[in-house]
Amino acid sequence: MNSLTSKINRQQRLLVIIVVLLVVALIIYGIAKRLKNGHDLQQRIDSTAVVVVETIKPGQEEGKEELMLPGDVQAFADAPIYARTSGYLKRWLIDIGTHVKRGQLLAEIDVPELDQQLLQARADLANARANAQLATSTAERWKQLLDSDSVSKQDADEKISDALAKKSLGESASANVERLKELQLYKNLVAPFDGVVTARNIDIGALVNAGSGVELFRVSASDKLRVYVDAPQYYAPFLKPGLEATLDFAERPGQKFTGKLVRTAEAIDASARTLRLQFEVDNANGELLPGSYAQVHLQLNGTRGLRLPINTLIFRGDGLMVATVNADQHVVLKTIVIGRDYGTSFEVASGVGADDAIIINPPDSIVDNQQVRLAKHDDVADANAGNKDAKH
Repeated sequence: MNSLTSKINRQQRLLVIIVVLLVVALIIYGIAKRLKNGHDLQQRIDSTAVVVVETIKPGQEEGKEELMLPGDVQAFADAPIYARTSGYLKRWLIDIGTHVKRGQLLAEIDVPELDQQLLQARADLANARANAQLATSTAERWKQLLDSDSVSKQDADEKISDALAKKSLGESASANVERLKELQLYKNLVAPFDGVVTARNIDIGALVNAGSGVELFRVSASDKLRVYVDAPQYYAPFLKPGLEATLDFAERPGQKFTGKLVRTAEAIDASARTLRLQFEVDNANGELLPGSYAQVHLQLNGTRGLRLPINTLIFRGDGLMVATVNADQHVVLKTIVIGRDYGTSFEVASGVGADDAIIINPPDSIVDNQQVRLAKHDDVADANAGNKDAKH
């Protein structure tokens, strides 16, 4: 009986030990699982805390590019014809669109008042010459009388001075006649050079006033044209005389015309920050018309800077920046200076090098020396999406 009781007691103790061991094992398993879950969670937190970024390197612009600018086409020579003398238009011989030669008569002005003034001036000249001749003869006689002491030196000097004064009056009258003769020549309006009459603003019988500022005719020489272009200041170093340009005209689709840069203003317009260019275009066949508008195409050669997409920019209080990634995958913020803006991209004037890794779509919260992880091909899309969500 005692042995049976002892056996039962041993079995009970063994059962209790087994139960205790099971409870302890369950507790240890629970703790281990919680520790493992905590470790996994920490790893996930750490991995999500590191920003995944995608980088690019600045692209080098090609050394040759096309520049298209508006051009103002003007005649090589263009002269308004004004009246130099007053009168009434007697006749006109040339109308608009007529090709004229240098010195060809355009119109004639009737100048009766000037004609009478010229007649009067000639009469005054004849009178002045007669008086001068008489005064000269008198002075010569008084010189002879002075040699024989028949007259005083004072009287002789007066006669000589009077002769000189009369001679000067004669010269003045002669100059007045020549002046009126020159003015009389201006009654004939002539072409100053070979060209085309582009305007006639006078008709027969109209009153013509010298110095009124009314343009009577306009003559243009269009066998060669000048094309003026205002180029942005940035391109000034690449625009030198001798550069050829191609011109397009809306009224002549499909046709190309060639011009040559002959000179620049050698100064930047302070108000527009542009450089005035002058091209010459041959127009011997008269196809092109002065006053028209042209599109001027220029092929420029020169060293260009680095180009980056616009989504690499960071706007901070210190200015424009980009975020670069160094070899240790830490962020380095760099301040940059922008050259030209192309809309979707821009030129970097200074601040970064060709070998720098620039972050695309950097989050607004990115800071200097921040740890990042470079995106792989599989998670580029996720990284970009994450950056966009962070910005929104």
